[in-house]
Amino acid sequence: MDHALEERFQKLKLHLEKDFGDGMDVQALLFLIGVNELGIGHRNFSKQEKTDLLHIAICTLLEPYGYYEFEYRDDENWPHFKLLKQLPSLSHSEQQHLIKEAMLDYFIENGYYSEEQII
Repeated sequence: MDHALEERFQKLKLHLEKDFGDGMDVQALLFLIGVNELGIGHRNFSKQEKTDLLHIAICTLLEPYGYYEFEYRDDENWPHFKLLKQLPSLSHSEQQHLIKEAMLDYFIENGYYSEEQII
């Protein structure tokens, strides 16, 4: 376990909980990223739409690593991605590490959080 990464992630989580309430786990952050990338604000989403939002978040987070590439937005403004290469087989802890690292990068790069806040 990367304690430095986990500490930075916990600081991000606490920062976001100030605006969005308690319980911001990895799944909630993925949903938040998906809604942000969709760009239409929060509304009631169907079960399938929630699944699609998580997919959008994963694709967005893994795009800088070369796994996905943004292709287009459909008529309802939903982003679509193309898989460029398969993810390697990762253990659960390795998956969590990659996602948390990508989330930190996402929130910093999009100006929602600064590097100074997580050091």
